[in-house]
Amino acid sequence: MKKKVAFYTLGCKLNFSETSTIARNFSEEGFNRVDFSEKADIYVINTCSVTENADKRFKTIVKQAQKANPEAFVAAVGCYAQLKPQELADVNGVDLVLGATEKFKITDYINDLSKNDFGEVHSCEIEDADFYVGSYSIGDRTRAFLKVQDGCDYKCTYCTIPLARGISRSDALQNVLMNAKDISKQNIKEIVLTGVNIGDYGKGEFGNKKHDHTFLDLVTELDKVEGIERLRISSIEPNLLKNETIDLVSKSRAFVPHFHIPLQSGSNEILKKMKRRYMRELYVNRVSKIKEVMPHACIGVDVIVGFPGETDEHFLETYNFLTELNIAYLHVFTYSERDNTEAANMNGVVPMNVRNKRSKMLRGLSVKKRRAFYESQIESTKTVLFESENKEGYIYGFTENYVKVKAPWNPELVNTLHEVELTKIDDDGLVRIEFVKELTL
Repeated sequence: MKKKVAFYTLGCKLNFSETSTIARNFSEEGFNRVDFSEKADIYVINTCSVTENADKRFKTIVKQAQKANPEAFVAAVGCYAQLKPQELADVNGVDLVLGATEKFKITDYINDLSKNDFGEVHSCEIEDADFYVGSYSIGDRTRAFLKVQDGCDYKCTYCTIPLARGISRSDALQNVLMNAKDISKQNIKEIVLTGVNIGDYGKGEFGNKKHDHTFLDLVTELDKVEGIERLRISSIEPNLLKNETIDLVSKSRAFVPHFHIPLQSGSNEILKKMKRRYMRELYVNRVSKIKEVMPHACIGVDVIVGFPGETDEHFLETYNFLTELNIAYLHVFTYSERDNTEAANMNGVVPMNVRNKRSKMLRGLSVKKRRAFYESQIESTKTVLFESENKEGYIYGFTENYVKVKAPWNPELVNTLHEVELTKIDDDGLVRIEFVKELTL
């Protein structure tokens, strides 16, 4: 009988791409992959440590695995496993913890799947995480996440990612193109480019610190790959999103008019304390440039509330800045102190109830922003890629500019592209459509 393995991924698109690659390694070793809710011989949890909540969720997920099979071998990999390996190893039921350099070698560590009395740790100094392992996800979703870059050389005062993933380094351009071609052969219609700091693509491509290629080189070459219907850029730093890249997307065959650009604060004073590499004026410039060449583009924003020293005046500066900005939605993060970060020792700690109040205000603003953006798209004709889930009799999908639409469930629509007219916004805030024509068979 083949051994069974199940996976659970916390965190970002990058983690999903790496989980998928690790899963393929298990398949090559003769394992059968099953759903995490099913009984398996080994459960692999890919952890995240961006927020305090992700840390807390880990114990809950371990309990889920133990409930499905109390005798199963439980392994933890990912960012939290690198930052606090012993903390994870001490969780009841955890047998193996692998750090940043070891996670892709996990099958080398599991010849014996018997439970351990104590969690076994194989971690590294983060300086040793200086090599690149390519990854991409297929089979998990309608779209694929293609990793092009890892690590970060920025020193943002709130962030643990450089401690968890190491220096900025990139996949070789030819490898990225090869992976994209492999994905295109799997009948996947959309690829999302992912990494820690993808705008820094090209640094460390061949093990050195210089840029052998740039992010513009990357998107230019990917746009030429046949068989990919859509390419989407995930989060990219505003100082690394150049006019040339925006212009390329505006004229592109495959890249869609959707950008997700971290802001973090609308106050220059707070941006300086965060050690961000731009001021709010540059952010306005980026948004204005995108809207100039792609008026229908969707722009999403990351923002952190409750950073140390953020006064009511700083927060209102951010709130008003975002209100006036021509964006479509917000991802709001409530600041949480992370060990070994500069911000954790800063004065001016914002009380948690104030952080939560500010978060609620920005989430409300996000709802208004998304509604306004959706309303601006009504009566336009767009292309929708339908997803695979049946939710209470409806199928959902996204337009190229990231408007979420709904239609009565029809399994024949799954993973197909259709030209549609956006007709009205339903009570749930999603857009109803009228079909115009199918674009792929």
